[in-house]
Amino acid sequence: MKHPSKPAGQPQRSTASVRIIGGTHKRSLLPVLDAPGLRPTGDRVRETLFNWLGQDLTGWRVIDAFAGSGALGFEAASRGAVEVLMVESAKPLARSLVATKDRLKFSQVNVVSTDALSTLAREVGRQWDGVFLDPPFALSGAGLFEQVLTATRRAIADHGWCYLEAPKAWSSADLAPLGWSLAKHGRAGSVHFHLLEPLSSAI
Repeated sequence: MKHPSKPAGQPQRSTASVRIIGGTHKRSLLPVLDAPGLRPTGDRVRETLFNWLGQDLTGWRVIDAFAGSGALGFEAASRGAVEVLMVESAKPLARSLVATKDRLKFSQVNVVSTDALSTLAREVGRQWDGVFLDPPFALSGAGLFEQVLTATRRAIADHGWCYLEAPKAWSSADLAPLGWSLAKHGRAGSVHFHLLEPLSSAI
């Protein structure tokens, strides 16, 4: 949603929104700012993802890296996650996430406005249950995906998982050197979405 009349990289308010689709805050609206590259995970994809994970996330601790609209992290909080760390480097988006967190009274959500890769690196050994990864597709050829997948593997528990959105399908052969195996894969238009499981031998 780029507009030539506004400076690149400057999110602005938009009337667009997505809804939480399950849990205690079902049907609550989440605002979507008009920001270059922002792609909120759609209802159908989120429905598929939470069918894969199970509808009840009670007690889970998750990270929503590259949080954007917060659709994944707020969905997890609505479904019972006890700790949700949202990471968003764009300050206007991070401010919007904080406003939504306060409006919906999600006390278990913590929003940090910083770089996702460095945040994941700091979480090594913290034994998170899962991480949502939806990096900017424009950086898919710059090695970012490989770096964040490696850092994520080191931050989660051996029973954990990773959800990945990408502009291409990732195979188990692609993922194994990064510490992952492919559990599920789907596609919605140009977006490939994956549920990954950790390889027990990875560190």
